[in-house]
Amino acid sequence: MTTKRIVVGAHYGLKDWLAQRITALVLAAYTLILLVTLLATPTLDYGSWAAIFGSGWMKVCTVLALISLSWHAWIGVRDIYMDYIKPTGVRLLLQVLTILALVGYACWAVIILWRV
Repeated sequence: MTTKRIVVGAHYGLKDWLAQRITALVLAAYTLILLVTLLATPTLDYGSWAAIFGSGWMKVCTVLALISLSWHAWIGVRDIYMDYIKPTGVRLLLQVLTILALVGYACWAVIILWRV
């Protein structure tokens, strides 16, 4: 006896599970780097923050963390939309708005970072 299975979703599965774990590790590493850097800084004023984020290596680490955060958030929110928003048009609209917001936030953060 064979049973028909209704398969839903886009079969992201392992790829997205792995991407969320990797982006979480990148964010954890960035948090530790930032924490150690802040604890090693004697005073936390604007000059200290500008010095921390003015260095090239910290800018690269921060951009990697921003990309990881955006990707991590996208996977989570997309999965929520796919699970709970059934009308296709509404789900597509929410996904497009979420992508635009995440890209906009990431670009805005990079602009701020590169002004330092």
